[in-house]
Parts: sequence; C-alpha cells; structure tokens
Amino acid sequence: MKKVLAVLLVAIMMLTLASCAQTPSPASSAAASEAASSAAASEAASTPAAAAGTKIGISMPTQSLQRWNQDGANMKAEFEKAGYTVDLQYAGDNDIPTQVSQIENMITGDCKVLVIAAIDGSSLTEVLKTAKEKKISVIAYDRLIMNSDAVSYYATFDNTKVGTIQGEYIRDTLKLDTEKGPFNIELFTGDPADNNVNFFFGGAMSVLQPYIDKGVLVVKSGQTTLAQCATPSWSTEESQKRMENLITANNYGPKGTKLDAVLSSNDSVANGITNALVAAGYTKDNFPILTGQGCGKPAVKNMIAGLQSMSIFKDTRTLASKVVEMVNAIVAGKEVPVNDTKTYNNGIAVIPSFLCDPVFATVDNYKKLLIDSKYYTEADLA
Repeated sequence: MKKVLAVLLVAIMMLTLASCAQTPSPASSAAASEAASSAAASEAASTPAAAAGTKIGISMPTQSLQRWNQDGANMKAEFEKAGYTVDLQYAGDNDIPTQVSQIENMITGDCKVLVIAAIDGSSLTEVLKTAKEKKISVIAYDRLIMNSDAVSYYATFDNTKVGTIQGEYIRDTLKLDTEKGPFNIELFTGDPADNNVNFFFGGAMSVLQPYIDKGVLVVKSGQTTLAQCATPSWSTEESQKRMENLITANNYGPKGTKLDAVLSSNDSVANGITNALVAAGYTKDNFPILTGQGCGKPAVKNMIAGLQSMSIFKDTRTLASKVVEMVNAIVAGKEVPVNDTKTYNNGIAVIPSFLCDPVFATVDNYKKLLIDSKYYTEADLA
C-alpha cells in the first residue's frame, strides 16, 4: 500500500511540474507577445534584402525651382537610408533633351526602378520603350507621364483637391455665398504640357465657375479658359508679363479698377503676379487675394509680408517616404500600395496611383506647418 501511494505521489508531482512548464506566467506571456509584435513591426518596416546594391534612377526637371531640389534631396536621402544606390539627375533648366539623355543613361546604367518627374508629360514615350523592354519599373513622380505603356505607377498629391482648396479659399475669403459683389478676379495656371494643370485648374474652377456664371465674380479680361490662363514653363517672368498686361488693359490699380482676387495655381506663377502688382502700387493694405502652391521660401516670405494670401503645402518628405514604400514593394515582388485606380489616365491606361493629402498654409499657421515640422527654420524665412 505504501508503495502504491508513493507511486501515485510521484505521478502527481510530475503532472504538476509538466503543467507549470507548459503554462507561462502572465508576465512571460506578455513579454513573448511584445517580442513577437516588435519582431513583426520590425519586419514590416524593413526594406527588402535586395535593396542593398539595387540602383534607383531619379530624374528631376530642374534645379532652378526650390521644390525640385527638395524633392530630389529628400528621395535620395530616403533611398540611401534604405540601402539603395541612387542616381539623381536634374535636367538642366527644364531641358527636355537633357532629361531624355539622362534617362537613357539610367536605363543602360542598370537602374531597376526609375522615378521620373517629367518636364513635358508627352516627351518620354520613346525612351521609356527601352525601359519596358528591360522590365524596368517606372514611377511617374508628381507629374503624370502621358502616352506611354511603360508607366507602372504614379505618386503625387491629390491635385484636384489642390485646386479645390484654392477655389474654396477665394470663395470663403470674399464670402461669395453671402456678398453680392461683383468682385473682380483674374485667373492663372501653369504649363499646358504639365498634365497636373488640368486638375489644378479644373478643381479651382469647379468652385469658382458658378459664381462667374452668376456675375458675383467678374473676369474683366474675359480670359477664362485653361489655354488663355496658362503660363509656359510655370515661368515667373511670363506670369509677370501677363499680369502687367492685364493691369494696363483693365486699369487695375489702387487708384483704378479694384482687383479683388487672383487665382494662381502655384508659387512661381504667384511670384510674377506679386512683382507686377507691387510695381503697380499695391501694398499689404490693399493687396488682392492671391493663391499659390508649393510653400517656396519667396512665397512664404510674401505671405508674411502680406503680399500673398495662401499657398498649398505639399510636404515632399511625405511623398518621398511613400515612393520608397512603393519601390520596396516592387523590389520585394509584393503588392504596391496605391489608393486610386480610377482617376489618372495617361492616354494609354489608367495608372495605379498613390495620392497624398495637400493642406494650405497662411500667415496664421505657417509656423506650425513649416517651422515646427522642421521643413524650414526661422532663419530660412527671415
């Protein structure tokens, strides 16, 4: 009997020990779970092993505009941080043959992915045929590349929303829903070769056109079509000349016909408009509402001085990070993150796109958007 009891006691002890070994304590379970989560997060955030030594070609249109310098520098830094080799090229001052030649060199230089901000959306059809033959993925950056079946993806900001925000700003500032007007406005957009102008101008006019139709807004020049309002190469000089001509033809000025607002699709165009208005005698006390896009340093300084009303902030760091995510997925053979598969047709196909959200800056919030986020320093805008 004693032997049976002893055997039973040993068996019970062994079962108890086994149970303790198999049931982790809450603390150890939490630690294991946290470690697993951390490992999963680390794996999700990591770039593919193939990134090391993979060459990425980045083609930017010009260094004469601050935004393209920042776009290129931000992407290069992000890609190199992820372990890629980067070939970053700027095409002189918006020189199409230079951009084509640089892309040819990137293709023969064994780049696996091309990220291209095109000078002219329709100028790259031939050179990109070779990229497709070599199975090189092409991401159109901020400007859609037209008439090419080599374009794999498009990364940009929501450009219709950019124009809509600008139109809504004018509407709300002039209180067009409650004030009878009439208010005088002139309209400027960018280079007709840039497909984005269709979205910028279209978004703005979707807001403003009903008020023009009602006579609440009046375009004294009569220039309301995209072709009439276009600015070749987004040129500051060209927009200044056109604004000077509008001032003369319509007697705009502090002592002449009142100009209440000017729609400008971006900052380089707005800078030319500002130059012409200041030369005509306008000051911060009577300056028309003036929109912009890009939050370039001269434009932000003009906002601070009361000579530009707002600018759309497109944080190029956000776009650069998204492009790196897209390239990581391409290199790893995984599904590429996109959030729009209906909007952007390049004449051959609808291009899967990722659209980042734009926001607008004014003198009231530029510090939070631009300085607190370390996009600029106080000294940059002094």
